Amino acid sequence: MAVITDAKARNIKPDTAAIPHGGVTGLALHPSKSKGRGKWVLRYVSPTTGKRRNAGLGSYPEIGIAEVAKRATAMRVTLAEGKDPLAEKALEAEVVKAPTFQEAAESLHSDLLPGWKNEKHGQQWINTLAEYAFPKLGAKLLADIQPSDVADALKPIWLEKAETASRVKQRIYTVMAWGWAHGHCQSNPVDVVTHLLPQQPGKAVRTQHHPAMPWAKIPAFVQKHLRTKGRVDVTRQLLEFVILTACRSGEARGMTWSEVDWKNAVWTVPAGRMKAKLPHRVPLSPRVMEILEEQRYQHEILVFPSIRDRVELSDMAITALLRRLKVESDVPGRVATAHGFRSSFRDWCSEQGYSRDLAERSLAHTIKDKVEAAYHRTDLLEQRRDLMNAWGAFVTSDIATTHV
Repeated sequence: MAVITDAKARNIKPDTAAIPHGGVTGLALHPSKSKGRGKWVLRYVSPTTGKRRNAGLGSYPEIGIAEVAKRATAMRVTLAEGKDPLAEKALEAEVVKAPTFQEAAESLHSDLLPGWKNEKHGQQWINTLAEYAFPKLGAKLLADIQPSDVADALKPIWLEKAETASRVKQRIYTVMAWGWAHGHCQSNPVDVVTHLLPQQPGKAVRTQHHPAMPWAKIPAFVQKHLRTKGRVDVTRQLLEFVILTACRSGEARGMTWSEVDWKNAVWTVPAGRMKAKLPHRVPLSPRVMEILEEQRYQHEILVFPSIRDRVELSDMAITALLRRLKVESDVPGRVATAHGFRSSFRDWCSEQGYSRDLAERSLAHTIKDKVEAAYHRTDLLEQRRDLMNAWGAFVTSDIATTHV
């Protein structure tokens, strides 16, 4: 059969029969509503279902006679391999729509973000994946990710950064579970990934305390490094405040004047800013009240504002100061941390014979024993006041048992 000519194709009319292409079996030009226009259709029997199927290959004259022959021939080759070309095309389209791991993670992150109370935590969630998972998994389609791929992403941090690795593993699992729920993969490779990784040390073994300054060295450190002359250094003021109150640095950085009871010398940290989500009253020693007086007119809302941009100080402010001062700690080779001063305070309490209950309540630690917690109806504020006044007197004393 002769191959259709352009002259014949240009003369096709709406009410005429389809014109066989002549070069490929089953290929024909079917008329459209306008003269000289048509649709290329390849008719074939599916080798997988045995049913007749029509595959559209474009419109004439946009798709010419020679070009449509190439497309139809390629489909005939697929048929000769025992595959249905339309089914293969649909499968390819599904693969294209399937997201990569990075696309899935970013989409899931956008869905989860509004539900997080802490925006910083939400940002950390995607940042850890970007740092540790995306380099190995980011470009892979969810359906192609195998347990060995997940293991390769986790191995560099599995032992050295066990806590981080566990969080990353959980977040990878969440992304893959999202993909499974949306039909982008048929299993979750994270379910078996631990079989490909070495055993991590037990949590009790790998848990390390925050590097802390030995309590006996604190007075000399405060006198030498935190008492500035001539001007108020907000970061040094903040660090001394953190030491004297044994609070978490984040609680102090976000402290507002409305939380201060000047008459009774009490700072009430609202539940929303406490780790345990319970309000916490802090009795304020004389030196703490002096610090507050010195900060009183620095900002109308924040007690310890950033001098440069007048917002809450960064969580790195104290860390950077301690690193500049190269403050020694009880962990060889590591600088003391702001959180470590809470440990210093706790050790001092034990050494001075204060009860565990007073010390733990001063640190705002929750009582894990539910029965014990049920019988505690008071926060022992006045008893803690005596404790914090004694701690404040020690911290601000001229005792310098060791060089700092």
